[in-house]
This record gives sequence, structure tokens and C-alpha cells, in this order.
Amino acid sequence: MNRLRQNGHTNSKLNGYHKSDVPYRKEWDSCLPLPSLFFTPAAGVVFVFAVACFMNSYQGDFVFDDSEAILSNNDLKSETPLSDLFVHDFWGSKLDSKTSHKSYRPLTVLTFRWNYFLSGGPYPMSFHIVNIILHGLVSVLMLAVFSLVLAGYHNDREGRPLFGAPKASLACAILFAIHPIHTESVAGIVGRADLLCALLFILSFLCYVRSCCQDTVSRTHATLHRPETFSLAWFCLSVVFCGLSVLCQEQGITVIGICSAYDIIVICQVDVLRLLRLKKSTENQNQEASPSVTKQNTSGDWFKSLCVRHLFLAITGAAILVTRWRVMGSAPPVFQVFDNPHSFVNGTLLRTLNYNYLYALNCWILVNPWWLCFDWSMGSVPTIDSLSDPRVLAVIVLWVVMAFCLYSACVGPIGQQQRQLTMALALLIVPFLPASNLFFRVGFVIAERVLYLSTAGFCILVVMGICKLQQKFTSMNTRYCLFFLVAVFMIRSIQRSNEWKTEMALFTAGAKTCPLNAKVHYNIGKLNSDLGNIEKAISKYRLAISLNPEYDQAMNNLGNLLKDQGKNEEAEQLLRKAVEIRPDFAAAWMNLGIVQAALKKPREAEQSYHEALRHRRKYPDCYYNLGNLYLDMGQHQMALNAWRNATLLKPKHLNAWSNMVILLDNIEKLEQAEMVGKEAVKLFPNDPTPYFNLANVMGKADRYKESEQYFLKAIQLSGNSPVAKMYANLGVLYHRWDKPAEAERAYMKALELDPSSHNVQQNLQMLRRKYSKNAKS
Repeated sequence: MNRLRQNGHTNSKLNGYHKSDVPYRKEWDSCLPLPSLFFTPAAGVVFVFAVACFMNSYQGDFVFDDSEAILSNNDLKSETPLSDLFVHDFWGSKLDSKTSHKSYRPLTVLTFRWNYFLSGGPYPMSFHIVNIILHGLVSVLMLAVFSLVLAGYHNDREGRPLFGAPKASLACAILFAIHPIHTESVAGIVGRADLLCALLFILSFLCYVRSCCQDTVSRTHATLHRPETFSLAWFCLSVVFCGLSVLCQEQGITVIGICSAYDIIVICQVDVLRLLRLKKSTENQNQEASPSVTKQNTSGDWFKSLCVRHLFLAITGAAILVTRWRVMGSAPPVFQVFDNPHSFVNGTLLRTLNYNYLYALNCWILVNPWWLCFDWSMGSVPTIDSLSDPRVLAVIVLWVVMAFCLYSACVGPIGQQQRQLTMALALLIVPFLPASNLFFRVGFVIAERVLYLSTAGFCILVVMGICKLQQKFTSMNTRYCLFFLVAVFMIRSIQRSNEWKTEMALFTAGAKTCPLNAKVHYNIGKLNSDLGNIEKAISKYRLAISLNPEYDQAMNNLGNLLKDQGKNEEAEQLLRKAVEIRPDFAAAWMNLGIVQAALKKPREAEQSYHEALRHRRKYPDCYYNLGNLYLDMGQHQMALNAWRNATLLKPKHLNAWSNMVILLDNIEKLEQAEMVGKEAVKLFPNDPTPYFNLANVMGKADRYKESEQYFLKAIQLSGNSPVAKMYANLGVLYHRWDKPAEAERAYMKALELDPSSHNVQQNLQMLRRKYSKNAKS
């Protein structure tokens, strides 16, 4: 037992303790070309690096998923009850919905809501600034984590924690702060989930370490090693932060694994393989001892305390998992093949091979962050369908490197470097586990944002590698190597942040990185369609469909564009194929109905509309189009019923209200038209259209004064862009009302706005002839 308790530090390495104002130093990182700073100035340096690399993203727009999470999410609006945030997913949909991705992140949505409220609306700058600051704070806290991982927990002569391994910790923190892989999490507003999760993840870890310091905080020059007691209060605070982290992003639960690994490997310095009798004990172990460690009790109380802590950790993890499962409705999310094709590969061997290939790619983009894309689905990474695929070599390389690291960490006497390496691997792997497809299918192929926490482990491996090179090749100057790496990472982060400013820049960059990604070209097509570049949009949609012949959304959008160009036959073919691929695609069924109506196929159109409503019962636009179809078929009451359903589902459906008033007016049901028109006016008090429609009804009922008031109100609400038709109909009203002067002025104003209006010219001529005859008589 005495020998086991010598796994501390030699006296020669404790010289930093003689002054409490001198940072704790370890010889192994003295080769790094960085100053040995106190924690506060080091934190300031790290924060500046973190903010500087991503600061240019504060001018960015809402891009990619931001639109759905921010602009289309009613949970951000003050009229939505706060309680809805805890029963909705990240995108504002009900968690028990079949289409929900089950991404339960209410605390992240709550911060979006605060941003929305404080900014007075969906203005992206404030959202981006919060993300940048959060990344800076996470990077600073990571500095403390790196110190604990690389040097352990130590007190100075006054009982205060020391900043251990200051050079290595600073190097790791700077690399973490500037790594380009973080761009999606920082520049993309939805990446706040990762930032908040990481912030609370680290706080949970630090609280856990503090809970183990019960025996250490009251002593000077003490090293945290095999504590026999722990603080329940700090442990509970760690659990709270863990739970809050999970409410920001699902990865937060992995902090339990990191706490466990740190407790076993660094705090208690347990050789797990030897404990499991998988490795023989050696007499000449290269163990380092410190005075504080030699005074440790040789009883087994430390092991009992370790087991109790792990029992509590297991209970915490189980409670969080059960709660999360119940919140999800006790059902996993459902993803389609194109979301994650590698998880649908037939055969356990090939599927495992595909998963490992994805792991290799994740490691590769950590090493080479020039190869980044906002989306990696739909053909970006073709599946491996044969053992003869040359990409199997990447899997072999991955496991050779991993085996070498594991061998270096586990074989032989376990010293400080082995513990550092083991913790680096834990930080690299454990936070990634929820995205690994091992426990459940995920809805993506590769997602750069899920590597946010794993980057910490990568940074430790890089810094340890640099130190190892310097120690082995003393003539090598690692200064240039480290500075070059920092410069490259900073340049790439700034460049990548610029790409995340606008959707066009982001999608164009994605097309260069992943030219086989149908979704990238689909997004470029959609954006060009919104900008009015129809031919470019059509070209991109066709390319997306050629890359993925079953891309139903691209077929739907392309069909809409072709319909607008009058190419209804081709549009019908595309939309029919879309609903064949996805029979519950309600939007495609509705669009197919519109095209069939244009092709004079009313019965088929009616059937398509009913199919859309069968798959989406609350579909106001479909009811509106169905009403238009019934109007063309002469089924007036059916049309009115359909439009009424549209307004019941969507009270602000102005076109449905207008159509009801106009139809009732045309079929001489003026009283009903008046009632509907007044309902519309109440709902749209600042829109000229309902007033104009109601004015026409009043005029037809010979209620001239009321009609005049509504016409004038409609004209007033039109502002600087009045419609000629309003003046034309007002002129007809005055004409019938026997007010020739007012009628002439209204007609003249209508002609001023639309000189080509033949009807107004005729009405004006009739007015002048009539009253010129009256004047002569």
C-alpha cells in the first residue's frame, strides 16, 4: 500500500510551492515556447484569442438551421407560455409529434427567447454576440480543466489551488479557443446549444473535482490523492450543472464519464488493468511521490469513498436517462435513409465498418479543419459496401493510431504521462459517444458541432506530442511548429466565420467541399429561388435530383417553379414521383392538386387535396386551394366551407377571407358578405383589402355612405401606393350616387395610376356624356 500511495510528485518538483504567488510548474512542459503565466493573465490571453477568431461573425445573418430555430419558432415569442418550452423540441414542435427529432433543449431555447425579447425581435447581431462571448467563457474555463488534467489538483502554502502546468495548459487552451471546427457552434446561432452545454459541462466537472477536495482544502502544500471523504454539497452542485447541461444539449450527460475517468485515473491513480488482474504488478514502478501523498492513510477508506462517488454518479446518469426517455415519449426519433445512410447499411460487419470510417473522418477534420461543410448528408460520404473499398485503409489507420495510444497509456508502469494520455483520450472519445451511432441512430453523418467538447482531448494530444518531440529531438525548435499551427488555425477560423455570415457564402463553400451532397445544391437552389434567380434555382434542383434520384423535397420545389413557368406536365410528373417516394408528403400532394387543377383535372386535383389533408389535418393553405378548386367547379357552398376551414385553422389567412366576401357578393348573399367582411376588418384593421371588399358589398347594397367610408379607409391604409382599382370603384360608387364631380375626380385619379384601364376610360366618358346632356337640357 505504501508503494501505491507514492504516485504523486517528487520533492524536486514541488519547489513551486515555496511561494504562493508563483504559479505551479512542472518540468515536462518547460520546453514549450510560451511564458509561464498566472491563471488570470492566461485566461485573458485565451479569451482574446477566442473572441478574435470568431468576432467577424457578429455581422452575420440567420443562416441554415437558424431560420427554423429562430425565425419560425413560436416558442421565442412572448405570447407563447414559458411552459411550452418544456414540452416542445428545439425547433418548436411537440415532442410527441411523429416528425419531432426529439432534440430537447429548453434552456437553450430560453436564452433565444431572452435574446429575442431584449433585441425587440429577431435581429441576428445580438444572438451572434452572445455566442461569441459564450465561446470565450468556455475557452477560459477549459484553461482550468487543462490544468487539472495535466497537473492534478494542488494547494499552495495558503491552501489556495495552484495553476499547474501553466505552459501546457495555456497552449491547449489557445488551440481549443481558435480551432476552426468550432465555427459552426459559434457562428451558427443554433450552435449555442453546444456552447451552453460545454459551459455547464465544465462547471459540473470542476464542482466534482472540488467535491473530492474535502481533505485537501484545509491543508497547505497538499495534493489531491485518494480522498477518503468528499463534499456532498459540491457533489450535488455538480449533479445540478450536469442536469442543466443536458437541458441545453444531449452531450451534457457525458460529463459523468469524464468525472469518473478523472476520479479513477488522476485523483485515485488506479491502474485499472492491474486492478482487474489484466496486468501483473511490478516492483520497480516509476512512481513519483510527494510528501503529501506519503502521508496518506494506507486503509481502504479511499476505495470505499471512490465506490460511493461512482454509485452516486451511476444513479445520476440513470435518473437523467430515464427522465430524458420519458420526456421523448418513450420513443426514439425516426430518421430517413438520406439523413444517415451509414446506419441503414445491411450487415453488422459493413455497418460497423461504416461507423468506424465516420470516426476516422471526424478525427481527420480535427487534424485538417480546411475540409469543413455545414452539412454532410445526402451523398457527401458514400457508404462502404465492400471490404475491397480502399477507404477501409482509413479505418485501419485509425485503429493503429488508437491502439498505439492505448498501448502507451496502459502498458508498463502508470506515471504522469500515461495518466495525461488516458485523460486526453477520454476527453476525445467520451463526449463524442452520443453521436457515435453505438447507442441509437443519429440524424446526421458528420456534424462538426458535436466535436466541440472532443476538441479538448485533441488539443492535449497535440501539445503532448510537441513536448515529446522537443524532448526526443533536443535540437528541434518547436516554437515555429506551434506558432505555425496557431496562425493556420486562426486564419482558417476567421475565413470560415466569414463563410457563415450569409447563406449564399456558406452554401457555395459547402458545394466546394462536398460536391456530391445533394442537400447543398438543394439549398443553393432554394436560396436562388427566394432571390428570384429562377433559372439558377431550376439548374441546382435538377443537379440535386441527379445526385439523389429520390430527393422528394427537391422534386416538390422544382415542380413548383416549373408550374409557375407554365410547364405543368413536367411539374405533374415530378410531384407524382415525390408522393410515390414519400406517400405522406402533404405539401407535395397539395402542389400536385394545384398543378392538376391548372391542367383541368378537377377530380384528380380534389383527390390530391384530400390526400394532403389526410396526412396533415391542420393545413389551412390546402383548404384555401381546395376552395379555389370548388369555385372553378361551380360548387359555391363547398368553396365557402373550405375557405372557412382555412380561416378557422389560420385566422390571419387574408386570401381566404377575401375570397369568401367576393364570392358571397357575386352570388348576391350580401348580408352574409357583410358579416364576413366585418369579421375580416376586425382581424386586419391595418390592411386595406378587407375595407375595399366590404366597401364593394356596401355599394352593391346601395348603402352609399358606408361604402364611401370603407373606400376612403382602404385608400388611406394604402399609403403612398394606392391601387387604381380602389379609385375606379370609388368613382363607380359616386357615379351611382349621383355625385358627378366626386366621380370624375376618382376616375381621373384611377387613370393617373393606371392610364391603360379601358373600363375607367369608358366610365368617365359615360359620366361626361350623361351630365353634359343634363347641362344642355
